[in-house]
Amino acid sequence: MTDSTTDRQRQAEAMANAQIPGLDAEAPKARDVIDLSGAPADVPTEEELERITTDVIGQLKSVYDPEIPVDIYELGLIYKVELEDDRTLKIDMTLTAPGCPVAGEMPEWVREACEVVAGVRRVEVAMTFDPPWTMDRMSEEARLELNML
Repeated sequence: MTDSTTDRQRQAEAMANAQIPGLDAEAPKARDVIDLSGAPADVPTEEELERITTDVIGQLKSVYDPEIPVDIYELGLIYKVELEDDRTLKIDMTLTAPGCPVAGEMPEWVREACEVVAGVRRVEVAMTFDPPWTMDRMSEEARLELNML
């Protein structure tokens, strides 16, 4: 392209932009750049993953089964926790019994507890009963708390 063609294009762009209310026609325009590499732009680093893991476990330990004086993490109700590249935290959990009176509320408690963790954008909690929960899933800390050792 010749300089005169480039100048005419810039002038035409400036005139068009001048018609847009609130747009400063004199300010240099930052062009949008499309990343075609396929790599997510905000993948957590190893250090950040470690911090997020620690924080998520801490938050899970703040949620208690109202009928049992032990947190759901130590009870073994959390089956899977996974942080996706888009920073969606996916949690698979269960209950001590399918007829648990807080079956509809506990996944929401887990979601609310974990969505405050820095670096997590969204939390999805899925309830499963496969495999069924058994007391074998409880930690030694939970067994000690319940005098089961």
